[in-house]
Amino acid sequence: MPKLTHLTFPELHFPTRSAHHLRGYFGRLFQEHSPLLHNHLEGGGLRYAYPLVQYKVLGGLPVLVGVGEGAQLLIELFLRIRELDIDGQRYPLHHKDLRCEEVTAGYSESLHTYTFRTLWMALNQKNFAEYVQLPPARQEQRLAGLLRNQILAAFKGMGVWLEPEQRILTQVQLRQKTTTFKDKQMLAFEGQFTTNAVLPKWIGIGKAVSRGFGTVERVG
Repeated sequence: MPKLTHLTFPELHFPTRSAHHLRGYFGRLFQEHSPLLHNHLEGGGLRYAYPLVQYKVLGGLPVLVGVGEGAQLLIELFLRIRELDIDGQRYPLHHKDLRCEEVTAGYSESLHTYTFRTLWMALNQKNFAEYVQLPPARQEQRLAGLLRNQILAAFKGMGVWLEPEQRILTQVQLRQKTTTFKDKQMLAFEGQFTTNAVLPKWIGIGKAVSRGFGTVERVG
């Protein structure tokens, strides 16, 4: 069972777009501590594995999610976090909530429904070009396939391995949206999906999860 940590700051209220400011602030503050906080390796390279520390704003609430090694890292840094500096504005922290637990993740014999609390960025540059050429029914199938692959990537990041006969199934109910990412307009999705995968609360699926995209929560 993977370890999961949620670190929240209940006295603060930020817009959703502030998630990347949280990532930048903690990445700079503890840049010598661990590359897990910012996904940049020594020497300037990038860590391309599933992000084990993820920065989110959910309903205005700033949230840091740590998975596995990232969960332990947030516990170690908890007492050292005394303020936030978001886009030049300093916010002293009088209250911080830390919750750490072992969670269930992996294959299930039952179906579960999840909602995306933040926009899901499913597509990269290559499969975007393929996606827009497909008819709507094929687009839905393509998204379901991408979601399945991204769930498996998240499992790998959490240290969860499936047996060969344990096949993950996905069905999506999504709406297209646009969002700005690194000063570019990107196609993203909101809505729900149903799967036989068990996913921990508030982990990210897809692209840019360290910046808050693709955050899931079970609703059924």
